[in-house]
Amino acid sequence: MVDFSQMLARFAAAVEANDGAGLAALFAADGVYEDGFYGAYAGAAAIAGMVAHFHETGEDYRWEFVDPVSDGRAGYAHYRFSYRSKVAGAEGKPVAFEGISHFTLRDGLIARYCEVFDRGIALAQQGFAAERIKRVVEKAAARQNGTPEFAAHLQRLASRSA
Repeated sequence: MVDFSQMLARFAAAVEANDGAGLAALFAADGVYEDGFYGAYAGAAAIAGMVAHFHETGEDYRWEFVDPVSDGRAGYAHYRFSYRSKVAGAEGKPVAFEGISHFTLRDGLIARYCEVFDRGIALAQQGFAAERIKRVVEKAAARQNGTPEFAAHLQRLASRSA
């Protein structure tokens, strides 16, 4: 069984250091990193490119995982994440938020990573207009609701009259 706390430390350190290859090495060859802002990235090259993109849009990253738990097949951790924005119109603004990470593990590697956090908190700290925040949140809702896991939930609600 993988030392999950050690994996999280390596994961955070790779993102903070802009070490895309180091982060990708924690994933299975067909591993997927599903970012709450940018969507899913599959495979080592895509995951490494995503880390580079993080560092194009922000700097001075800190990722702190707390209360990790894993049974060797799945892992969860609460996190705190912060950085300084480099996004046009929000340059230099500090951004900090917390969330929950979910790791699907296979043979000591990450098969899938996804996260849950309040995107609005991160966007509001950058001074984005309400309409821009709304568009980002609507895209996230559409991604979520387009998954097979949500089909039964939405079908149940659609079949009831308002």
